[in-house]
Amino acid sequence: MNFFTIAVSILIFGFLIVIHEFGHFIAARMSKVKVLEFAIGMGPVVFSKQGSETLFTLRALPIGGFCKMQGEDQDDYSEGSYNSKSKLSRILILSAGAIMNIIGCIILLSAVFFILGVPTSTIDEVQEGYPAFESGMMTGDEILSINGENVESWDDVNLILDDSVESEYSLVVDRQGDRMRFELTSAFDSELDRYRIGITPAREKDLLGALAGGVSQSYLYAKLMFSAIGALISGNASTGDLIGPIGIVGVVGETVQYGAVALLNLAAIISLNLAIFNLLPIPALDGSRIIFVLIEWIKGSPVDPEKEGMVHLIGFILLMALAVFIAYNDILRLN
Repeated sequence: MNFFTIAVSILIFGFLIVIHEFGHFIAARMSKVKVLEFAIGMGPVVFSKQGSETLFTLRALPIGGFCKMQGEDQDDYSEGSYNSKSKLSRILILSAGAIMNIIGCIILLSAVFFILGVPTSTIDEVQEGYPAFESGMMTGDEILSINGENVESWDDVNLILDDSVESEYSLVVDRQGDRMRFELTSAFDSELDRYRIGITPAREKDLLGALAGGVSQSYLYAKLMFSAIGALISGNASTGDLIGPIGIVGVVGETVQYGAVALLNLAAIISLNLAIFNLLPIPALDGSRIIFVLIEWIKGSPVDPEKEGMVHLIGFILLMALAVFIAYNDILRLN
């Protein structure tokens, strides 16, 4: 773990923390809630600047941040306080950080798609020794259908081709205006441990296509994350599989050698993880605070601030204990 890896990790964490807290900040200001302090980092203040209403601070430890609002953790219903606002406004403020991280993920992945180009249904390469090459398919062929199913994008190709079993396919392509049909059977690729027909797509730089790709990929990543959470809850996964900031630094160190695009993709995954984790109904997190607002909405009166505060305090202590456990496992992995 060298200095460059640590510096890149701090930049990634810092960026994701900034956009998360900025989401809370913007939503609070839109709701006319007074923001007392907007902090990046934790611990001692190393730099501060007083705005017209908000104190902006940079703190020594790059492991978090916060957006301190008037009356947020107090029984304060004065004008400009968090508690004085409607339940809908408070839910928006609490969820805004996660929403910004989701938007950040989409933007980062859209940048990846734009840099690499959006894969199309036109073939860029037909790999020698694989079924597509043996059947006579060529670079420039545009796939129109597979097994009778229309193909309009590379996503359609991926959905139809099954890489888990040997399968027979009938592909109709357009070759310079002529329609041609190819019959082939997928072959096993021992290096990639999956079945393939041996084609790669041509890519084009398309801003709208890149944005659509960013949204689609974010959705796929979210599905994987919820599946992982489900496996953890059901006992099909272990807490030993979790990684924290130290482990992520190790992942950054492995990823950085693959270049900026790989780092952008990793930053997007971390951003989405941060969003989903913060929305879970775990005490001390935004998701738990949203639950308390919903309880207030249902019962028609606020939850006792002392009781809510105690729940969040206990949750925070448990989270810190989990963080120490995960950090210990991260260190063992690095060694």
